[in-house]
Amino acid sequence: MSSLHEFLSMGGYGAYVWPAYALFFAILIADSLAPGLRRRRILRELRARLARHAARTVRAAEPPSSPSSP
Repeated sequence: MSSLHEFLSMGGYGAYVWPAYALFFAILIADSLAPGLRRRRILRELRARLARHAARTVRAAEPPSSPSSP
């Protein structure tokens, strides 16, 4: 058990080493997830843009409506 404690304390530098490892792995995970999240956001924006364009095209193709009489 003493050797495990010595390993974790890293000769007195454990307070600096382990947070550095944690920060590294957090950044590594965030960096690996970022492209997928960005892709989802871009695809969502493109779908919305296509829907707006399709709605605009349908409205432009419709004949103008005549004013209705009461």
